[in-house]
Amino acid sequence: MSYKIIRLPEVKDKTGLSRSTIYLRMSQGRFPESISLGERAVGWIEADIEQWLDVCIAAAKAANNE
Repeated sequence: MSYKIIRLPEVKDKTGLSRSTIYLRMSQGRFPESISLGERAVGWIEADIEQWLDVCIAAAKAANNE
């Protein structure tokens, strides 16, 4: 299986969230965890971010239909 790893600037761009919000939500278990790419580098699996976005969009649509 092939994975695409994306770095923080792309995660911020895709989600519209700030760096601090991303890390806060990660600590709360409400955002996909980053993976270590080296001693001082992390990234996210693009599919995990896209799945998280799909869940957020579905929840927002469901809330609007109630």
